[in-house]
Amino acid sequence: LTPSGRSKLKLIQAVVDSDALHLVQQELNRVEVFRLTVSDIQVYERGDGPGMTFDSRPGMRLEIAVNENFVRPTLEALYRALEGDEKDRSRIYVLPLKDAIRIRTGERGPEAI
Repeated sequence: LTPSGRSKLKLIQAVVDSDALHLVQQELNRVEVFRLTVSDIQVYERGDGPGMTFDSRPGMRLEIAVNENFVRPTLEALYRALEGDEKDRSRIYVLPLKDAIRIRTGERGPEAI
């Protein structure tokens, strides 16, 4: 437990193509990660043309709050689902998460996830 009495929590964000969502969900289910937030996003990347042009494409942002012991299985599931990303469009970010609160029950920290 951390000094605040809560174990370490992480927020894993992944930016993926829309067609990868089904594979990601399958792999997350295999490691017993069942809760995630999915948002439609517009991804802007530097274009191939001259100057500072940006190309845009639709994508999905996944947000997955996990306890520390689920970080590695979640990342491995994402890698398995996204390993065929030949266009190199997927990104994964792991961020510290100070707290989580389940509104209905008032649970906090790992219990809220």
